Amino acid sequence: MTSKTSPPCDGLSRRNFLRTTGAAGAALGVGIRHAAAHQPGSGVPPDAQPKIELTVNGRLRTLTVEPRTTLVEALRDTLGLTGTKIGCNQGQCGACTVLLNGDRVNSCLILALSANGAEITTIEGLANPDGSLHPMQTAFAEQDAFQCGYCTPGQILSAIACIDEGHAGSADEIREYMSGNLCRCGAYPNIVAAVESVRDSKEG
Repeated sequence: MTSKTSPPCDGLSRRNFLRTTGAAGAALGVGIRHAAAHQPGSGVPPDAQPKIELTVNGRLRTLTVEPRTTLVEALRDTLGLTGTKIGCNQGQCGACTVLLNGDRVNSCLILALSANGAEITTIEGLANPDGSLHPMQTAFAEQDAFQCGYCTPGQILSAIACIDEGHAGSADEIREYMSGNLCRCGAYPNIVAAVESVRDSKEG
């Protein structure tokens, strides 16, 4: 029995169909890349990107950044200081907390350009040159104030600022002024105990 194949309709064949759709897809891809390259703040040539200066952990650093780069991205991706974590990237969890000119900030909400000339302290800058830990780092370890540890760098920097700001008078006050730093493991009682320990040692 001889099989019959229907002739292509109006010159359309599987080969022509694939050739046509492939060409259309390639053209679409080129169009998307062209549009993306002309979006504001993206694809800026390196020689056109602004330079900023930051004093990070006591060391002057010169960075070339895109205008849209956030401070946490500059710290992690450009300087390799990955102790500063990215959690929500919306300023709600506190994982990216650093000290900017002594004040605690959510570095995911600050453009690197706006921090030009500032002094930044990250978790990597707390230990002493001889390797000994900052008192708050020691207190977190002694009080078992962390579990997974992801939020810990931001918690420690926020805790230091909490005391320096004078907001560690009571456990309730500590909880209030540390409320911007979330711990998904629920180590809050131990975090409060760590802050109280450092506060008491300073007062003593």
